[in-house]
Amino acid sequence: MRSAARIEAFLEMMSAERGAAENTLSSYRRDLEDAAEQLGGRLAEADAGAIRAYLGDIASRGFAPTSQARKLSALRQFYKFLYAEGLRADDPTGTLDSPRKDRPLPKTMSVAETSRLLDRAALEAADDSPGHGSLLAARRMHALVEVLYATGLRVSELVGLPVNVALRDERYFIVRGKGNKERMVPLSAKARAAMRAWMEVRNATPALAESPYLFPASSESGHLPRQVFARELKALAARAGIAAAKISPHVIRHAFASHLLQNGADLRAVQQLLGHSDISTTQIYTHVLEERLVRLVNDHHPLADRSG
Repeated sequence: MRSAARIEAFLEMMSAERGAAENTLSSYRRDLEDAAEQLGGRLAEADAGAIRAYLGDIASRGFAPTSQARKLSALRQFYKFLYAEGLRADDPTGTLDSPRKDRPLPKTMSVAETSRLLDRAALEAADDSPGHGSLLAARRMHALVEVLYATGLRVSELVGLPVNVALRDERYFIVRGKGNKERMVPLSAKARAAMRAWMEVRNATPALAESPYLFPASSESGHLPRQVFARELKALAARAGIAAAKISPHVIRHAFASHLLQNGADLRAVQQLLGHSDISTTQIYTHVLEERLVRLVNDHHPLADRSG
């Protein structure tokens, strides 16, 4: 019963002090009660060896690495609470490694594919012949893809950009991202030019001119819905001779990061540009760094075999 009382005290703290949501509390309760049951009701007193054995047991029961990591996270929080409250003299999870989670490599595009996509968007945006179709749509798409590839913005950040981003015509702007955090984002000359061309037709369209958004639309949000952009992006890719299934706004965001790293950018700098709060999120791109290091050694090490 001692462990049950400790679990209740922990959940009460998480609710009162951390403002944990009901789903979070329920998840902690399930994980901690499962651990307590497997440890014979002695969860509060368990040592590192007992917890390691428990983690081995749940792995043998077929739990996915993500579920194992979640259960270990719940245990870490629980023992950290006990230690902080003076209910334990140590934290038995301090020496335990998290289960390895296999993270799929992000889909991305080659530099050549990205260039084809941007070139096709630029070609369509420059064609104002009568039979061409909607110049408004073409210039909007050109501005969207140029800004997206130049900045690596999240699609929600991109479609919700305020119009003053284009009015200033500066080499960078401040974007408010996840968690209401602000970050500075650079703009390429091509992206600024595409925005200027878009603003010409945007401001000449009465239904759009007064909107506070760079990409206005008659939607509930007042700006272009992300789903509409994603659909139109796939259509542009098809016209550029690229498989539509390979393309999404998120893929272009990944291309932005991958191409920067391929060309020598620092992982920390890419983390800041993408707006990742934790470097571990950005580390999905370490395969790019590894490839670059191999190429660097092969190209420059005096004993490298360059016969191939």
